[in-house]
Amino acid sequence: MLDILNTFLSYVSDFLWGYFLIFALLGVHLYLTIILRFPQRHLITGILYSLRRTATGNSISHFASLSTSLAANIGTGNIVGVAVALGLGGPGAVFWCLLTGLLGMASRYSESLLAVRFRRLDADGNLVGGPMYAIEQGMKCKWLAVAFAVCAAVAAFGVGNVTQANAAARVLNESAVSVPTWFSGILLAALTGLVILGGLRSIARVCSIFVPIMTLVYIIGCVLVLGVHADYVGLAITRIWECAFSSQAAGGGFVGSTIMLAMQVGVRRGLFSNEAGMGSSAMASAPASTPNSVQQALVASTAPFWDSVILCTLTGITLTTAGLAEPYVMHAPDGDLIAFYAFGTAGGMGSILLTFSLVTFVISSILAWSYFGERALQYLSGKRYITLYRLAWVVAVFTGSIIPQSSLVWHFADCANALMAIPNLICMVALTPVILAETRTYLWSNKLHVVDKTLVKPAPEPEEPAPAEEEDEWDLQPEVKELSAADATISKALKSAAESEK
Repeated sequence: MLDILNTFLSYVSDFLWGYFLIFALLGVHLYLTIILRFPQRHLITGILYSLRRTATGNSISHFASLSTSLAANIGTGNIVGVAVALGLGGPGAVFWCLLTGLLGMASRYSESLLAVRFRRLDADGNLVGGPMYAIEQGMKCKWLAVAFAVCAAVAAFGVGNVTQANAAARVLNESAVSVPTWFSGILLAALTGLVILGGLRSIARVCSIFVPIMTLVYIIGCVLVLGVHADYVGLAITRIWECAFSSQAAGGGFVGSTIMLAMQVGVRRGLFSNEAGMGSSAMASAPASTPNSVQQALVASTAPFWDSVILCTLTGITLTTAGLAEPYVMHAPDGDLIAFYAFGTAGGMGSILLTFSLVTFVISSILAWSYFGERALQYLSGKRYITLYRLAWVVAVFTGSIIPQSSLVWHFADCANALMAIPNLICMVALTPVILAETRTYLWSNKLHVVDKTLVKPAPEPEEPAPAEEEDEWDLQPEVKELSAADATISKALKSAAESEK
């Protein structure tokens, strides 16, 4: 039965990811890049805004919003996805994955801008938004909004749940400690259940801690592998560039690296990793504390840069380098084990760092995607089924961990990605006038600090009675002064960046 389902999903995936969707995705990325005058050039400004940790009312900060988005983006796609791309499309797939991330910054900017522009307050006073709200309110097309929400709610189980848990369980099982997949499933399911009960703020708090630490540890692991095989780094970079435009099959174990196959696999894995154009991560932008839609859009646009341009490229170079130094790496029985073999060439420490990185990547992605799935379901039916959805989510984490066929879950994720991307791409193209108007008003006019009074604002925090004075009352004033000083420093840096961009 699983073989039949796997074959069917493989056929559907290949059909959806044929020439049309590949060129539609890259076409929209390129179209928005040009019409918005290359918003990628405002990367530094977006990074500086992303450092702000202050929020008002029931909103979340720029940093928490970006962390939640990156938590969803930085997952198995950065490690296992790149390894699968290498195994199927050759080293050239790494280049197309990088290009997808670079051009995808414009799409992430646009979808996040629309999410803030068309956000609203739910029955509990929480800010919600995303492509479904933009499609309904901006395009006046309810059926397409429903279609996106349905695809998002279902896709979350593939993109952010089953594939993540499956990859982590397999690597833990292949590691030195040889953790049984059922045990990994129980552990991951328990951790997930504990966090998602706290809602967005709980998820954002955990992601804000996880993301910087797990990213740093993973970079250290890649540098370790590159250091062990330093003589092959230059050759690996050359091979990636040559194979991206070569119609010849690459040697050394890499198979099928024609230009189209490399492009197809690279773009597919790039989208799976950075999710630019899918619209999912825009849901994390909606509740952000921001004076206008463009400021948050700039923050969100930095996510594909960190995810694909930096981490996926680093992974691709690392795996290619290890494969050239030790050819058996690319002959792994499954594409997702290429990463395990590659980091193993750096000894026990390399395997430990990979295992830690993958597990933390998986946990953060599962948490962030649970929020995306909930928001899609909330749009469809309100909050009455949220508890049931969370229960199903936890069960799916365990199920994904014990499924033996990794190709099955990857094909399901690819299908889900495509079905989510199509409505969102239509939305961004249809609402280009709105994106241009907001960009012209705040970015091109250098008015990023101007407050948009037409935006839906976060609900104020309920007032609490002042605590009784005690002799040992803590003095929180120094902490407030320190936070104010940090914001002042960021503000100065932003002014300098704005002046330099002029």
